[in-house]
Amino acid sequence: MARVSGPLLDRIDLHVEVPAVPFRELTDGRAGEPSEAIRERVRRAREVQLTRFAKRPDVHANAHMSPRDLHHFCRIGEAGDALLRTAIARLGFSVRAYHRVLKIARTIADLEGAAEIGTAHVSEAIQYRSLDRGAAGQ
Repeated sequence: MARVSGPLLDRIDLHVEVPAVPFRELTDGRAGEPSEAIRERVRRAREVQLTRFAKRPDVHANAHMSPRDLHHFCRIGEAGDALLRTAIARLGFSVRAYHRVLKIARTIADLEGAAEIGTAHVSEAIQYRSLDRGAAGQ
C-alpha cells in the first residue's frame, strides 16, 4: 500500500477491507441473501439511475456525475452534511474523496429504494473510504 499514491487512491471509489472468515462461520449452515434478490435490487437501482440521467447522454450512472450533478442529485440533510464535514476534517478527505462519498451515498440510497440520501447512507459511504482514513492517521 505504501507504493500507491494518494491521488491514485482518490480515483478508486470503494476501499473495502475483507477480513478472513473464521472456519466456524463457513460451516454453520446459515444462508446469505440469495443472488437473485441482490440482482433485482441492483437492476432497480440501475433503472432509477438511467431514468435520473435520461436527459444526459454522457451520464449513465451515479459514478459519472459531475460536481454540478452532485449539487443537483446528491443533496443531503443537515445531519448528513454535519457528518460529512466531520469526516472531512478528521479523516482529511480530499475534494475528490468528498465527491466519491456523495456518489456512493446516492448509490446506496438507490439500492435501498430511497429517494433522498439519508445520514445512514452518508455514514456507510464514508466507511467505504477506509484507505483515506489510514492516510489521515499517518
